[in-house]
Amino acid sequence: MSRSLFAAALAALIGGNALATDFPLSGGNTKVEFVGTKPGGKHTGGFAKLDGKATVGADATTLTIDVTIDTDSLHSDDPKLTGHLKNPDFFSVKDYPKATFKSTKVEKSATGYTVTGDLTMVGKTKSVSFPAAVTATADSLRLASEFKINKGDWGMNYGKGKIDDEVTLKVTVTATK
Repeated sequence: MSRSLFAAALAALIGGNALATDFPLSGGNTKVEFVGTKPGGKHTGGFAKLDGKATVGADATTLTIDVTIDTDSLHSDDPKLTGHLKNPDFFSVKDYPKATFKSTKVEKSATGYTVTGDLTMVGKTKSVSFPAAVTATADSLRLASEFKINKGDWGMNYGKGKIDDEVTLKVTVTATK
């Protein structure tokens, strides 16, 4: 039995992935950006600080992601809007200084992969699934995704009817070992 086949068989027996590689995630190698829209306009922004870890084994379906975002690092294209997004109408950063994402599964799809996990913001946890292009080698992990969430699912209902409920999230990871 070859060494890699033996390692895969052993991993299957013990429920882990003996070939897994950890990749640290930070604001330097992981971008979480957003686009909020309203009739006649849009605003862009993101989060500058985050930390966590992604682990991937023999293929992308073994990928796990565990990341914590510093909500006070939120920024937008308008300083006044940045301040408003940090207050209780939206992220309430004083009460909820962290947002988290923890993956629960990754499945192959027709166009790449579908990542599912628990997204916690403002004290509420919701399961989200999103499409992702994932490329992993022994030394690097690349992930790119663009998807929409409904901000109301986390109690962010300010501006109902004036601000679109759906917000586009863009996630880009370029991590190395």
